[in-house]
Amino acid sequence: MKRLSSFGLCLLMALTTLAQNTLQHPDQFLGYTVGKRFSPHHRVLAYAEQVARQAPSQVKIIPYGTTFEGRQLLAVVVASEKNMARLEEIRTTHLKQIGLGNTPAATPQAANSTQPPIAWLSYNVHGNEAISSEAFMLVLHDLLNPTNAVSRKILSNTVVILDPGLNPDGHDRYVNWYNQMGGVHPDPTPLAREHSEPWPGGRYTHYLFDPNRDWAWQTQEITQQRMALYQQWMPHLHGDFHEMGPESPYYFAPSAKPYHEDITPWQREFQQIIGQYNTRYFDKNGWLYYTRENFDLFYPSYGDTWPTYNGAIGMTFEQGGGGRAGLAYRKNDGDTLTLRERIDHHYTASFATLESVADRPDDVVKNFNRFFEKSLTNPVGEFKSYVIKTANDEGRITALRKLLDNNQIRYGLAGKSQKLVGFNYQNQKNEAVTMESNDLVISAYQPKSTLLKILFEPKSTLEDSVTYDITSWCIPYAYGLKAYGLKEKLTPVAYVSPATATVPGATGSGPKPYAYLVRWQSAQEVQFLAGLLKNKVRVRVAERTFKQGEQRFEAGTLIITRAGNERLGDRFYQIIQQEASKRNIPLIPASTGFVAEGADFGSGSVFSLKNPRVAVIAGDVTSPTSMGEVWHYFDQDLDYPLTLIEANSFPNASLAEIDVLIMPQGYGYGKILNDRTLTKLKDWVQAGGKLIVMERVTSFFAEKPDFGLKKKVDKPDAKKEKTDKKPDTDESLREYGEREREAISEETPGSVYRVDLDRTHPLAFGYPNGYHALVQNVYDYDFLKDGWNVGYLKKDNYVAGFVGKNARSKLNNTLLYGVQELGKGSIVYMMDNPLFRGFWYNGKLLFGNAVFMVGN
Repeated sequence: MKRLSSFGLCLLMALTTLAQNTLQHPDQFLGYTVGKRFSPHHRVLAYAEQVARQAPSQVKIIPYGTTFEGRQLLAVVVASEKNMARLEEIRTTHLKQIGLGNTPAATPQAANSTQPPIAWLSYNVHGNEAISSEAFMLVLHDLLNPTNAVSRKILSNTVVILDPGLNPDGHDRYVNWYNQMGGVHPDPTPLAREHSEPWPGGRYTHYLFDPNRDWAWQTQEITQQRMALYQQWMPHLHGDFHEMGPESPYYFAPSAKPYHEDITPWQREFQQIIGQYNTRYFDKNGWLYYTRENFDLFYPSYGDTWPTYNGAIGMTFEQGGGGRAGLAYRKNDGDTLTLRERIDHHYTASFATLESVADRPDDVVKNFNRFFEKSLTNPVGEFKSYVIKTANDEGRITALRKLLDNNQIRYGLAGKSQKLVGFNYQNQKNEAVTMESNDLVISAYQPKSTLLKILFEPKSTLEDSVTYDITSWCIPYAYGLKAYGLKEKLTPVAYVSPATATVPGATGSGPKPYAYLVRWQSAQEVQFLAGLLKNKVRVRVAERTFKQGEQRFEAGTLIITRAGNERLGDRFYQIIQQEASKRNIPLIPASTGFVAEGADFGSGSVFSLKNPRVAVIAGDVTSPTSMGEVWHYFDQDLDYPLTLIEANSFPNASLAEIDVLIMPQGYGYGKILNDRTLTKLKDWVQAGGKLIVMERVTSFFAEKPDFGLKKKVDKPDAKKEKTDKKPDTDESLREYGEREREAISEETPGSVYRVDLDRTHPLAFGYPNGYHALVQNVYDYDFLKDGWNVGYLKKDNYVAGFVGKNARSKLNNTLLYGVQELGKGSIVYMMDNPLFRGFWYNGKLLFGNAVFMVGN
């Protein structure tokens, strides 16, 4: 073999080094061109890890958790070698500057000229909007291209964080299905099987929650883990990448109205700047797009609004396509939309947006820091402090604290008793407040002040009534809290957790109580009850208020007697100890079954609870999210068995195996609720079954024989007809351009109403202060003539949120929750969904009442 010259050897070594340092393109790594097929989540992550191995001085992988189904969650940090070398310093200095570091400054520190802005781009939050994970690989590769001037500028001036897939379980549900449907060539025909994704689709999480509406509430494990990482970085910009229907062109900022009133002028201005940068790139390529329509900045739990309310510039990007588009889709105009075209649009929008920050890094950092400086020194909103009463409300306070902790909102205790004046959320009046030392106090003078104000605002100001989501979400109403907003600044003392509950008589050789009493107050007690029933403990419930000694106990109080539980032996105490400790439930020992007022424990007014076998209808007749909310409630909140019955098999299912059947929201029940199945259901209820019917499913039972639900009948006012009657032509002379606004006059897209309750009925146990519902539909049902009207709306029950003028009149004197007794069983009608998105905490007790309390 001929020896190489020294020059040839050096050249060979140089070429070898160059080859080793050249990043592998996604096409090479995957074995197919990006856009030729959908990539499963693990392959997308594997590519990111390959890039990190090839460019360790510029790429850092941060694993941050796993999904319910065990898939990896990770973020990818990309920066210049200089910034990567001091990445932790950049992160911690940034947090200190805004008052969120481990040793936060009393006020935010001045911006450091060497402190680069942090830009975070999130891909694939909706699993079947799968193009963004493909775009991620191209963005990652080209950010590291040394010949790309825009990439060099971005990495020189910013730290970029890319999340390749926020919802891997949903993503793989879609990708696995689609890859199974495809042949050699994609079929663009809209009616082809590959364009008809089956129920429940890949959009949602494992439990069929929408993760793009979970940023503030953090009910899902993927959101909780991501938000923990996000708040370790608090990026200056957040871009959220989506898809919509295949007929639509591309959407980018500026967002549509309404903007929330607390969005700053700088944030509004930067929406325009991002739009300008994207416009330049899209115009150059001749691509269609639109702005300022559909996607507003109002509801606080989106991937654009939550970051915005935390000081960032947040925006949504939407590409036409979605799960329906597949690899190729023929649109109505005859053009075929390809997967690669969709990917290229997201890729381009990613770079345009990053460049908009890279061109003005100092301004971005300076204005972000000003946002937090104002939060600490001059917070927005009229309330400067919030007082939450804690007495006898341990469950709700525990749940509230978890929400505040997850959002890094600081709180403490009052520390002393004091008389003040504040806004009472329950009656919406300014009145005297007696603050006790153990009450929770939240000061508005803190870094997360704007988010706090928005989550606690009793009424949200709408600049435009056409919105994309619910228009009220006030935490005191959602959690059923006795809360006050104060205009004066209070400084709380450090919070001290209450002592862990103990079970008297559970250990040692002392006397054993006759019974244990548990006040029925919140979802925490429902969890405790579910644990006892699952362990075969027999539990009794007081149907009426009673008094024992000096203590008064409301209807719904759990009475756990030794009598009836003898078969458990000492396990009786062990189970109670375990379940009480798990939920920190205060137990009150009773030495006797005799009461000073009310019914003794052996009375017929103290009824025994069953250990019900519960099932829910699942499948294509149901709304995935509504079914998922029920599933999540039993699986995660209660840890109680739930049977999912496939809808199409329901007509032939044996109902003798279940005690409670839940029918969640859905529009296709006509497929299974024919005369035969309605008769079958009726016979089952009459034999002792309990049917819980939710939201629009109630319409399938209204006016049916033996079912008591009836629509209201409008009674004409003869006098009004004579004086107010207008010419028939008036209603015909409508403007086409106003059709959207006219349509919403019949709607209530998530507004808060105070519900009048019959508190003597088991469905309303545990609500001494009433109940506020998030009403999303107009049902217009009459009161039950043969049944119990447990929750209803009177004329003046509106509290907050947008309600169309026609909808508001229909929601007067309307049934919201009713119970019909039929034979030995019962039907619970729930026109409102108490489990909505898992965040309406106070509704979880109501649903627990429907499952465990009603019909015993």
